[in-house]
Amino acid sequence: MTKKKLNVAVIGCGKIAQMRHLPEYAANPNVTLVGYFDYTAQRAARAAQEYGGQVYASIKELLADSKIDAVSVCLANAAHAQVSIQALEAGKDVLCEKPMATTIEDCKAMIHAARDYHRALMIGHNQRLAQAHLTAKKLLSQGLIGRVLSFKTTFGHGGPEQWSVNAGPGTWFFDQNRSKFGAIFDLGVHKTDLIQYLLDSRVVSVSAKMATLDKKDADGNFIAVDDNAISIYTMANGAIGTMSASWTYYGEEDNSTILYGSKGIMKIYDDPHYAIKIILKNGEKIFYDTDQIQTNDHQANSGVIDEFVSAILEKRPSMIDAITVLAAMRAVFAAVESNKLGKTVQVTK
Repeated sequence: MTKKKLNVAVIGCGKIAQMRHLPEYAANPNVTLVGYFDYTAQRAARAAQEYGGQVYASIKELLADSKIDAVSVCLANAAHAQVSIQALEAGKDVLCEKPMATTIEDCKAMIHAARDYHRALMIGHNQRLAQAHLTAKKLLSQGLIGRVLSFKTTFGHGGPEQWSVNAGPGTWFFDQNRSKFGAIFDLGVHKTDLIQYLLDSRVVSVSAKMATLDKKDADGNFIAVDDNAISIYTMANGAIGTMSASWTYYGEEDNSTILYGSKGIMKIYDDPHYAIKIILKNGEKIFYDTDQIQTNDHQANSGVIDEFVSAILEKRPSMIDAITVLAAMRAVFAAVESNKLGKTVQVTK
């Protein structure tokens, strides 16, 4: 019996779709790309020309097509919740890019819609699927560095204006109406989700500072969203550490996580030669050469598309199911509140 292929459409054909979603769907033997929509029609037309399928005049028209089984939502942040919910209501399984939504209420509404309409809803948290992070989680569960006492997890690069589909200061990432927040939404959600995943413990309190230090819009004014965000996280298991997200790391990208345990230190994606480096209390060093982290200049298969497709076809819970991402969104929104109030904020369940 021939295994059914998943008919997928992509809503939003900008950079993340061009670099990740479209080529990874095309490479998956269990997928047929059947449709595209973008507010800039030429982008959707180019995708259809390269990968096959048709261009839709509107999101409504696309979602009304019964042959489409699943969609990727690759629009600007502010549109994630509304379009994802519309797709779920139309009976489509949904892979939504991060951040999940721009309010915690919208995050919950997305999860409720997936539950009510019995569809899958997954969020593009590719850091969980990076090979070194999978290996690190296993080593941590084996107690290699003992109990994690503290940590620092970082994601910084030179900014989205360097690689966005509309490169330059006019990028939608700098538009508060479309992005809502800056580096903390673009990069901070990744590392917040990751630290909770690695430690198997949620953030319970946050003290954060967000700032706009360098980025300017096309008129030469400082942008209205943060280009740097630093949070001090206290975890439910007692560990404390920092999460840094930055659009002003000029010259070299940093996507590292360092864990300080009772038996030693684990450095992940901190060394150009080894994905994981362990330095134990007795001085012993252990190296793991699993892979290299993806960067904007070095793209590889993220694993997100393959996980989305296989979870749907196998009718199983996904590693990137939206409900598992909710705790990270709560922590990020608590960081925003902490910055606004100038004090430590407790993260509610």
